[in-house]
Amino acid sequence: MPKPLPVIDVSSPICCAPIGAGPVAEDDAVALALRLKALADPVRIRLLSLLMGSVRGEIGAGALAEAVGVSAATASHHLAQLRNAGLVDSQRRGVHVFYRAEKDNLEALRTVLATCC
Repeated sequence: MPKPLPVIDVSSPICCAPIGAGPVAEDDAVALALRLKALADPVRIRLLSLLMGSVRGEIGAGALAEAVGVSAATASHHLAQLRNAGLVDSQRRGVHVFYRAEKDNLEALRTVLATCC
């Protein structure tokens, strides 16, 4: 069984300079690595892609699972990893859970990586 991701503070986006600008502080490197680790799975990348491309801004968990061809439990696991890393957010409405991409955090991640990739 894979080792779970450590819990990180996702109350604000990554706030360090682009990694090509010089040495990255240890705390910033850990926060960045944990977010990248959360993305290091093809199913998670597909889920995030669907959420980022959503016209309505959010998609139900069941629809996401069906779209990527995994069970609801598997999708829930992957979405929890993305949520723990601050890359998606969820909202429960009755028995349904809807997810949306955390665009500010994703933009901050893109900015940090902009000069390296």
